[in-house]
Amino acid sequence: MFLWILQAVLAAMFAMAGIMKSTQSKDKLEPKLPWTADFSAGTVRFIGIVELAGALGLILPAATEIGPILTPLAATGLALVMVGAALTHVRRKEPSAIAFNTALFVAAAIVAWGRFGPYAL
Repeated sequence: MFLWILQAVLAAMFAMAGIMKSTQSKDKLEPKLPWTADFSAGTVRFIGIVELAGALGLILPAATEIGPILTPLAATGLALVMVGAALTHVRRKEPSAIAFNTALFVAAAIVAWGRFGPYAL
């Protein structure tokens, strides 16, 4: 049950972030997400699409029992996205963002570990 709750929370967070990054213009995002100034609009949109796909991957394969291996793969992918995000924030000297990325990384890694291992679906 714990993993399902963690998956749902992660999916909601990444879905909201992914929708925001994939649908809003870069100019509208920059005041809320200053790091977007360092990337092209296409890259920001791509990151948003990856986050949205990862959010869907955390829930749908496990819930539908169609390709349940995709759930831990999605969690692993989102953990890697958080490594990239943390590296960006290290370069920009944004410690609070690094802490947030680390928390999301740990949560995604726990889901990946649990769904690959002892609590595989």
